[in-house]
Amino acid sequence: MNSKDLFNESKRYFPGGVNSPVRAFKPYPVFIEKAKGSKIWDVEGNEYIDCCLGYGPLILGHSDSNVIDNVCSQASIGTAYGAPTENEIKLARMVIDRVPCAEMIRFVNSGTEATMSAIRLARGFTGKNKIVKFEGSYHGAHDYVLVKSGSGAAALPDSLGIPEDTTKNTLTCPYNDENALKKLIVDEKDNIAAVIVEPVMGNIGCVEPNNGYLEFLREITEENNILLIFDEVITGFRLSSGGAQTYYSITPDLVTMGKIIGGGFPMGAFTGKHEIMEMIAPEGNVYQAGTFNGNPISVKAGISTLNQLDQDFYKNLNKKGNYLRNQISEIADNLDLNIQPVGLASMFQIYFNSEKVTNYEIAKKSDIERFSIYFHELMDNGIFIPPSQFECNFLSSSHSNEDIEKLLIAIEDSLKIAWK
Repeated sequence: MNSKDLFNESKRYFPGGVNSPVRAFKPYPVFIEKAKGSKIWDVEGNEYIDCCLGYGPLILGHSDSNVIDNVCSQASIGTAYGAPTENEIKLARMVIDRVPCAEMIRFVNSGTEATMSAIRLARGFTGKNKIVKFEGSYHGAHDYVLVKSGSGAAALPDSLGIPEDTTKNTLTCPYNDENALKKLIVDEKDNIAAVIVEPVMGNIGCVEPNNGYLEFLREITEENNILLIFDEVITGFRLSSGGAQTYYSITPDLVTMGKIIGGGFPMGAFTGKHEIMEMIAPEGNVYQAGTFNGNPISVKAGISTLNQLDQDFYKNLNKKGNYLRNQISEIADNLDLNIQPVGLASMFQIYFNSEKVTNYEIAKKSDIERFSIYFHELMDNGIFIPPSQFECNFLSSSHSNEDIEKLLIAIEDSLKIAWK
């Protein structure tokens, strides 16, 4: 069956024909048959250079031989035990050795679980109920954070089925706006348990912090006895071996992880200082549990992945990212297009926007119709990226120089079509 037929069939079984909303695009999504390295192939046999990479976890590319060998070895002796394993300790040591704030860790099954649990822990540790998140930030599909970005500190549910009472303790303010957060904390500081932030906002495209902004967050939270949580589900082990906190030299109280830590398998984690983490059950009274926490296959994939992420790895991968972004900027200049190529390390995106994007309100002004044309033209040219202006694109170590040159040619051709 081809993708169109499979999509029509899938709509009989799945809401909207997909198992996650972002996978849907018109007229129908491609159905993938296999992947290896930097490439994926759809059921019709079309080959694509993949810059979606499962939305970020595949920093080594698809089906890395070392990861697959180790996972297969583990699967042959068991897929789930419901009991501790030595490999959990090995992976914990690897994370704690790399991540500045990490002293103790709890493995979970997704980034959503990690942020949900970290927020619960922050509330339990501080005895306060409110949290601050930033407009447009995404911290998973759980009720605490699935809220609309309202006016000022208003935070209304972003989905049916979430009572307003659930989100009344979730405050919002614009990213990169120091004065807005100062005002919010003056009004609510005795009630705020934590500020949770994507150090780089990777779910509205790719928005970096202004110079000094993360330092400001660290200072204002410390001054007001508020925990600072870095959501590094995307940036963890992506920007550097220690994630954004190493990249920007800012140490939060807690950090949440997902994607890369599982090496392409379902996994998440939250980690932080001893005095906070020791409140997690069974040592403390903040409850968190999961049948698949520390799953031996995901743990083995994580170990196999992190073992390959040394300083030379990041030097070489980030060099590719810098080259790609510089060339995209040259293309935009040569075509006289008022667009915003953005990104850092191995992350990149193009905002179809005439204004520099520093927050959600500006991001929303992007021309999503032009982006859709661009996306489909890229697919026609053998490039697969997330089908949304408000997602980030990624490179892996499997992307060759030849891949990048093909990608650049496709980007230029697709931009020309989008601006016809």
